[in-house]
Amino acid sequence: MWAFLRFEPSKLASISFLMAESNFVDYVKICCRSGKGGAGAMHFLRDKHTAKGGPDGGDGGHGGNIILRGNANLWTLLHLKYRKHVIASPGNNGDAGLRKGKDGKNEIIEVPLGTVAKDAETGQFLFEVTAHGEEHVLTAGGRGGLGNYHFKTSVNQAPTHAQPGVPGKEEWRILELKILADVGLVGFPNAGKSTLLSVITAAKPAIAAYPFTTLVPNLGIVPYREYQSFVMADIPGIIEGAHEGKGLGTRFLRHIERNATLLFMVPATSENIKVEYNILLKELKLYNKELSQKSRLLAITKCDLLSPEEIKALKKTLPRVPHVFISSAAQQGLEELKDKLWAMIQ
Repeated sequence: MWAFLRFEPSKLASISFLMAESNFVDYVKICCRSGKGGAGAMHFLRDKHTAKGGPDGGDGGHGGNIILRGNANLWTLLHLKYRKHVIASPGNNGDAGLRKGKDGKNEIIEVPLGTVAKDAETGQFLFEVTAHGEEHVLTAGGRGGLGNYHFKTSVNQAPTHAQPGVPGKEEWRILELKILADVGLVGFPNAGKSTLLSVITAAKPAIAAYPFTTLVPNLGIVPYREYQSFVMADIPGIIEGAHEGKGLGTRFLRHIERNATLLFMVPATSENIKVEYNILLKELKLYNKELSQKSRLLAITKCDLLSPEEIKALKKTLPRVPHVFISSAAQQGLEELKDKLWAMIQ
């Protein structure tokens, strides 16, 4: 389980509220401009004791880097939404007496855990931030130039050459956030995911009788026996073709990658539960084959609408996967659901 995701329910509820208020940002594109390296000095030793000394030009300072740092107290990239340009300072030039120029100040960007950095032009994956305090250089600053002291040789005792500093880089980067949670809810729109989250956690996601009520992930802490808990993430509904981007599918699916266990949710009123489950599973596999290797549980929701005889007959048609019948509205099967999820997480 993700040890850093242990917060009081009241705090998680406020986080969920912020997300529901469209303050949850999981994608930003920023322009990173690192600092230019300082120029090396071209200088010769001159003092009251030395009229014609050798070269003593110092090296230029390194240009400032742009660095990503993980922060477990952040849950969104909202603070970067309107910060389109991140600029680090240049390094100072070298000086006489072999004095090295001061390095440029690094620009540090704090991001939530689960943030992925990509090259905006090629889409190439660069790195992922998963630990508090973990740092990665997003855009490196320019190297400082060498002073003329380095170019002294046996045949050239007075070099009149020093290196200029290497220019900084200007690169567009994409930052994407993947929600970290113990359990991720997977289902079509209106499968009852948000209702379940609101019943077994302190989170208050938006709930309505129309598709795509949930447009951003919601998190909640599920209290368990003997003061234990685990974190559940309500992922926006998936539709067929989501792996190709339909219904903002790829924006939603990436959050499932960071969940330890997947809870598939299909309503008992569905025409064919097995078909719906297989469609959901197929979309996950097409997006990322590794998702099919995660432990998963099938929850048949809204079971209060069925009679015991109908539930018994329905069990014969279910896919071969661990399952449980629940009703969030009627508070049925929720303890059994939590028991099974806890066992899978452990």
